[in-house]
Amino acid sequence: MCIIGILFFIFGFVTWLNGSLIPFLQIICELNEFQALFVTFAFYIAYTVMALPMSFILKRTGYKNGMALGLALMVVGALLFIVAAQSAAYPLFLTALFVLGTGLTILQTASNPYVVLIGPKESAAMRISIMGLINKAAGVLVPILFTAMVLSGFEGFSAEQLAALPEVERQAQISELSSRLVAPYLYMAGALVFLIGLVKFSSLPELEFEQSDAHQEKGSITQFPQVVLGAVALFAYVGIEVIAGDTIGLYGAGLGVQNFASLTSYTMVCMVIGYLIGVTCIPRYLSQETALLGSAIAGILCVLGVVFSSSDSTAMADLLWGWSGIPVIPNTVTFVALMGLAHALVWPSIWPLALEGLGKYTAQGSALLIMGISGGAILPLVFGKVAHFSGDTQLAYWVGLPCYLFILFYAVKGHKLRNWGR
Repeated sequence: MCIIGILFFIFGFVTWLNGSLIPFLQIICELNEFQALFVTFAFYIAYTVMALPMSFILKRTGYKNGMALGLALMVVGALLFIVAAQSAAYPLFLTALFVLGTGLTILQTASNPYVVLIGPKESAAMRISIMGLINKAAGVLVPILFTAMVLSGFEGFSAEQLAALPEVERQAQISELSSRLVAPYLYMAGALVFLIGLVKFSSLPELEFEQSDAHQEKGSITQFPQVVLGAVALFAYVGIEVIAGDTIGLYGAGLGVQNFASLTSYTMVCMVIGYLIGVTCIPRYLSQETALLGSAIAGILCVLGVVFSSSDSTAMADLLWGWSGIPVIPNTVTFVALMGLAHALVWPSIWPLALEGLGKYTAQGSALLIMGISGGAILPLVFGKVAHFSGDTQLAYWVGLPCYLFILFYAVKGHKLRNWGR
């Protein structure tokens, strides 16, 4: 569990760095809002493209060696990021993000079944919540570290200010900003090399699965409705999770919020609170099904709050954020952050419900669920398109409503299905 916990911290560190990268790359690569969200597309589409190939690699290498391979791919991605930073070329940034996402794909495919199967199934969501706490703790730290290491001295600098500079000075500023990415990704590559050794030479056991007669009747993983529908629910969940975590900076910047690059930390703090609820309440006070149901309903309420609340900093925002020197943010941005609290227990709840009874199909089922992470690639682009064409980012958060409605369906009925049609 300690080794897997370290890996989950890495998942969070690499994943939630995107929220700070989006407004940063929008400036140095001179992108519009839709183009900037290709950061999430390049990163999360790797889960769709590479999940099934990675599951076959896991069958050949075993889970332990597969995780070491995933870390090695992430080292390559981190080094590519350094090359991209030196050239300030957006396609290279996207390529590096895809490679990082590919490495995370095999890590996620291998590590989540470990957490589910290492103890009683009734408390699996609690164990995943512990991993989520570690993951989101990294998500809280990353925007703060990014702001300190990369944006120091450039707070409040905007794409409009950059465009207004003379050409020579503009190119010098772009070069100065992009070069600040070199050191963080060099440190990341070094840390990943250390983790390869940790995993490779650890006593982490291989997973063993039982095979039942029911499995003989199933020809493929698609004949398990709870897994297929679970993957769709995760598609919806990851999409809205990424929207809540990675667009809050863009949204805050548009509303004139100071230190907009650190706003992802607000969403992560809310998710940490949600995971603490999971750790303390599941299964003692909440079943995994009830936690999923409550998450869906809370998410629906948050979407309505984002769309219909004020963009001014008023009493509610003052109450939530205006203490201890934390900058006050508008009510509508507050509801975006609260979405992190609302959906925090979706991932921990879906995994044990979807993998229940899969036996030898667990690796394929895990891969199918990991493919659902592609929601983080596609739904933010839908969000960006709606925001771009409507000219109103606030209205674009309507994209989250059908996501939460499908999660509600899975909580009520979808996870109970064992055969299609009944």
